Amino acid sequence: MADHALLASGRDADVFALDESRVLRRYRRGGETAPEAEVMAYVAAAGYPVPVVYDAQGPDLVLERLDGETLLASMLAGRTAVDAAADLLVGLHERLHTLPARFSADPADRVLHLDLHPQNVMMTSRGPVVIDWRNAAEGPADLDVAMTALILAEVAVSPDAPLADRARDGLDAFARRVPRPRASQLRVALDRRRVDPALSVVEKSALDRAAALVPTRAG
Repeated sequence: MADHALLASGRDADVFALDESRVLRRYRRGGETAPEAEVMAYVAAAGYPVPVVYDAQGPDLVLERLDGETLLASMLAGRTAVDAAADLLVGLHERLHTLPARFSADPADRVLHLDLHPQNVMMTSRGPVVIDWRNAAEGPADLDVAMTALILAEVAVSPDAPLADRARDGLDAFARRVPRPRASQLRVALDRRRVDPALSVVEKSALDRAAALVPTRAG
């Protein structure tokens, strides 16, 4: 990709500018992007805010080039308050969880993002847009809620004290606005994070401390 500018690098993918309206998201560890493209097309058809997908082949996704900044960047710059960010995250969960699963036979199952946190929400001129659907799955809605809370809690126990304080405030605000997930679903989220190749050994060692911060209910 020497002829295309690198726009961003995440934990497992790089994003390159193709032109003014398109980007290439390439996963460094390979894999197939077709399932991710399919779930994005499904939620987009229901009106959920995601980037337009132009092509998906192997580890490459060609996507709409979004303007704006991440919700995290907006929060750190003081442009979005913690309570407003929590309201936004809760609203995005609620909208997503109105969509029935595509494949599951359980009528209670929903489409789940399973990585819905402030760095995966773009604040664009057309409103918030949810990116990075690689972890998307189907299941109970409170698994998605538990995963978001756990990811916020992971930052809250990180050694970066100023960021940790903000994440704890964000977790508290988010937790006040959603029904508590079942303890069983937090355990599922925790198991998923334990085997996530994007997490370092140090991050995985802090997962139990993070999980202890997440309010749950019995079940």
